[in-house]
Amino acid sequence: MNAAQTIYLKDYTVPAYLVDQLALDIAIHTGFARVTARLSMRRNPAATASALWLDGEDLQLEALSIDGRALSPADYVLSDAGLSITTLPEAFVLESVVRIEPDKNTQLSGLYRSKDGYFTQCEAQGFRRITFYPDRPDVMAKFSCTLHADKAAFPVLLANGNPVAQGDEANGFHWAKWEDPFAKPAYLFACVAAKLDVVEDYYTTTSGRRVRCAVYVEPGKLDQCDHALAALKKSMKWDEDVFGLEMDLEHYMIVAVGDFNMGAMENKGLNIFNTKYVLARPDTATDTDYQNIDRVVAHEYFHNWTGNRVTCRDWFQLSLKEGLTVFRDQNFGMDVHSAGVTRIQEVRTLRAAQFPEDAGPMAHPIRPASYAEINNFYTATVYEKGAEVIRMIHTLIGKAAFRQGMDLYFARHDGQAVTCEDFVAAMQDASGLDLTQFQRWYNQAGTPRLVVKSAFDAAAKRYTLTVTQHYPATPYEERMAADGLPQARGPYHLPLVIGLLDAAGKELPLRLSGETSAAGTQRVLTLREDTQTFVFEDIASEPVPSLLRGFSAPVVLDYDYSDAALTHLMAHDSDAVNRWEAGQRLATGILLKGVEHKAQGEWIPAPYVDAIRALLASAFAPAGDPALVAEALLLPSETYLAEQMAVVDPDAIHAARLALRQHLARALRSEFESAYAQLAIDAPYSPDGAQSGKRALRNACLGYLAELGDEAANALVLSHYEQAANMTDTMAALSAIANLDIPARHTVLDSFYSKWKHEALVVDKWLQVQSTSRLATTTADVRALMAHEAFDIRNPNKVYALVRAFCAANPKHFHAADGSGYKLAADVIVELDAMNPQVASRIARTFDRWKKFDAARQALARVQLERIRAHVGLSSDVSEVVSKALD
Repeated sequence: MNAAQTIYLKDYTVPAYLVDQLALDIAIHTGFARVTARLSMRRNPAATASALWLDGEDLQLEALSIDGRALSPADYVLSDAGLSITTLPEAFVLESVVRIEPDKNTQLSGLYRSKDGYFTQCEAQGFRRITFYPDRPDVMAKFSCTLHADKAAFPVLLANGNPVAQGDEANGFHWAKWEDPFAKPAYLFACVAAKLDVVEDYYTTTSGRRVRCAVYVEPGKLDQCDHALAALKKSMKWDEDVFGLEMDLEHYMIVAVGDFNMGAMENKGLNIFNTKYVLARPDTATDTDYQNIDRVVAHEYFHNWTGNRVTCRDWFQLSLKEGLTVFRDQNFGMDVHSAGVTRIQEVRTLRAAQFPEDAGPMAHPIRPASYAEINNFYTATVYEKGAEVIRMIHTLIGKAAFRQGMDLYFARHDGQAVTCEDFVAAMQDASGLDLTQFQRWYNQAGTPRLVVKSAFDAAAKRYTLTVTQHYPATPYEERMAADGLPQARGPYHLPLVIGLLDAAGKELPLRLSGETSAAGTQRVLTLREDTQTFVFEDIASEPVPSLLRGFSAPVVLDYDYSDAALTHLMAHDSDAVNRWEAGQRLATGILLKGVEHKAQGEWIPAPYVDAIRALLASAFAPAGDPALVAEALLLPSETYLAEQMAVVDPDAIHAARLALRQHLARALRSEFESAYAQLAIDAPYSPDGAQSGKRALRNACLGYLAELGDEAANALVLSHYEQAANMTDTMAALSAIANLDIPARHTVLDSFYSKWKHEALVVDKWLQVQSTSRLATTTADVRALMAHEAFDIRNPNKVYALVRAFCAANPKHFHAADGSGYKLAADVIVELDAMNPQVASRIARTFDRWKKFDAARQALARVQLERIRAHVGLSSDVSEVVSKALD
């Protein structure tokens, strides 16, 4: 194994040398590239170390000089990780020439070759694969980049910042020079040399500056760019309106590439995007795809300030930029789309991905105290939980103070690399609220549990809520203790937003004991202690509490709701998240009972069916929200249900969930059929909220009807597929068909592939719908598809669509009792690790919760994990994940 050395936050030291300017010259030739880097450097007056360390990986050093004097090998120490120089003047110019081979770079980190040309990905530590450099976020320099490439093969030459010069060269080459006026760390560097088409427009900022907005895509895809370009301009306007932040360059460019490990990258002024978050056309992209493009384009644009203008001091502070920017793109999504539905989707994602992470072997706070491989910490904890931490600050101090805190943050730290404490300090100083205790969210791992008890005194008209915090230790604390870094734990500072509903569903005015008057019908209760009691006066009859409104804190809420109370909240709560949550709690309780009964006997209560009937009918009321009803009709996922069990039985979970869906389909067939008919849209396609909400509910009804499995239901699904006028409807039908063991299944899947085989992103949908099928042949089908012409193990999107989806979104087959799912995953991890450790590591993460299963499955999983760990030459990315899972 290539076990990486553990890096500790406590060991941070400032860089020994700073870089004021970096002039890059990158010449791309057949089979290799030559990179000349000219660094204007000076000794850091705040540093005590004197040696210069330059990171470098897979670089062939051809020349090295200081102030024009060539260095011999005796003047420096070169290793596989970089080079060091000990004798240096106070200020100097270091120039290096290296040769790299981007065509062989299957890691897709640094400079690499894709179908249409050459692209870069430098976060977190890819720049060291381009040239020797102090590759750390707190070294910020002004970059210029001159690119040289064959003009016919690679007519587009791009880099960060603004273009300053270009020209032709001998032998059919051309060159272009770009300069970025803002200092940045190396991880934000980007360049592109490719054959691409471009669509462009202009945006005029609040101050009157005219910014060119451009989207570059592979030739022939310009008809799929309009939505991404519109999303960019919409993001620019939103950031000005909400945070007063303007675009600061003359050019803002998005480049889409089909080979990309991540979703997108916020390189200053030159964002590199995975094609799936740029390309969209009604017949190729779903409503969800359109919404994801909105959000991802916004996210990367918002990084221009929260991540670029103010960046991280070190990688431990990753949530400083990612958690904050996710919070910003979440709020953008709530403003642009349905606020309630957007928030519900975020909560579902958090509980499906981050809560299990918090309880698993890779548990860590949003700012960990150590890491072995930084690529493994681009996690749901850093991103999604990080955003929830920012949201709690917003809730605690209020919208106006939060905006003042953001203004103060930029005023203090523009152009700097800073820490999470710097951000919290700005919020504290702007609001006057002491956030010292709140910072435990940055240092403590795990998901807190709030146990809430209520009592009602009818005579005194007094209602009491007692809240107790529980925060059990996680594997993270065990690891830290083993490293000699014991982690103290204590109660969190958090907001609990509540309301009280009377028997008629009316929201009650809330007056706490000691207050002279009620302060509205919704309150933010501030928790700081292990146990706190809140007494409400003038409550005439026992209310139903609406707790944790808006999911005001990333916690597990433990309150003993009766089924009647949950049904009451479903019908009357003004908070969309809590209306949805009430239905999820009802369904979870029923499903867990079904698991206990192995889906046999009478375990589905009639009142639940009535509640779903009423829910469906509410979509057609004057103020009905079809999108919200569609979300509420989604049962808790098998993964979520597994987290509620001490020992997981994936077969019983699957059987219970399927049985409940089939029961609802039979009991409400006429209602589903009526809603399906009423929700048909007779208008040109639009991804707007009104249309997408209707489609979501109509397709949810179709999904339930498909569970009937009779001739009429199957005919409806096939008719829906044949008549679909957009990819949203097509995929709804195809997903249902993939679960049906009928002759038409193979015909439909084959015809779909034949039609779309030249659209890579649509082929990804075709792969995923098969990898997540519940049919008994799925594992064998996935193995067969790995040999299909549509699959390429070197392409991350293909691996995610087929293999990762199988492992993460098909628990019935991944956790098959015969171990076949585990073996498939391990086979891919071992093969892929040598090519692309980052992608292999993400698949390895699907083993995180293997110890929650029965002894037989644990034994089978252990065999595969040990096999992976024993593989010769295993990357540090995968070895860290697998070792923590086993240990």
